[in-house]
Amino acid sequence: MIYMKIMITGGAGFIGSNFVHHLCANDDYEVVVLDKLTYAGDMENLREVRDKIEFVKGDIADEELVSQVMRDCDIVINFAAETHVDRSIEDPGVFVKTDVIGTYNLLENVRKYDVERYLQISTDEVYGSIESGSFTESSNLDPSSPYSASKAGGDLLVGAYWRTYDTPIIITRSSNNFGPRQYPEKLIPLFILNAMQDKPLPVYGDGKNIRDWIYVMDNCKGIETALLKGELGEVYNIGGGNEKNNLEITHLILELLNKPESLITFVDDRLGHDRRYSLDSAKAMKLGWKPEFSFEEALRETVEWYKENYSRYLK
Repeated sequence: MIYMKIMITGGAGFIGSNFVHHLCANDDYEVVVLDKLTYAGDMENLREVRDKIEFVKGDIADEELVSQVMRDCDIVINFAAETHVDRSIEDPGVFVKTDVIGTYNLLENVRKYDVERYLQISTDEVYGSIESGSFTESSNLDPSSPYSASKAGGDLLVGAYWRTYDTPIIITRSSNNFGPRQYPEKLIPLFILNAMQDKPLPVYGDGKNIRDWIYVMDNCKGIETALLKGELGEVYNIGGGNEKNNLEITHLILELLNKPESLITFVDDRLGHDRRYSLDSAKAMKLGWKPEFSFEEALRETVEWYKENYSRYLK
């Protein structure tokens, strides 16, 4: 019996589509997906669950459309976002429209329809870089790029709606996700596909920038845990506990594909490139969540998925 209707924004994108697949394994959820279908959103990501969901094409900044879609929803989970740092440096305005104004529009409709719970999907990048130790949920926000600043702006709005209007919100901030269905502009899918085609793997700077990596399905389970067990008004970090620098990742991908290290090409560093991210996920773990996949196992599965779906990304 369906007891919860969930609106998923950005559900045709990478993390969103994996979360939709996760929800559709449970018949207790009715799922409606709202997605603008930008370059990073793809209906192919939802092909296997298309008959289990309602799909609406549209922008979260479209006030009338969001109002129509949200009207009878119990839960709203906002995955919709512009997320690529390099693109944000080239065109910040697009990021502000989606990540800030779009979030504002969703929050206003959550208030309008007395939605039971609104979950904002965010990122560790809002904290900025950290030389040692790990960020907790009470760490200051110190974003470095227009992307992370726009996400921080959205998060601050969400928190303000909780304190001002008692809007029932929760925020999750995850570390770098990887896995199936990720658009190949991010490091892992880009390097997998480039290596398969014997193309150069462009490594920024010295390749020593460190990220904490989490398999997307571990993040999806963390998000669901926060949704069902988290306290309203709280933030939950969801990290994988797998700190590796970009050069390590590159070598692992080449090894899995049996490709030569000569494909590695060092390029000029990204503007404002954060050196290290690290999350303390103890708060989420107190809810009963923990990562289930080892990094090596998950990377191997990810490489296999891109090998099997290679033709999707050929231009």
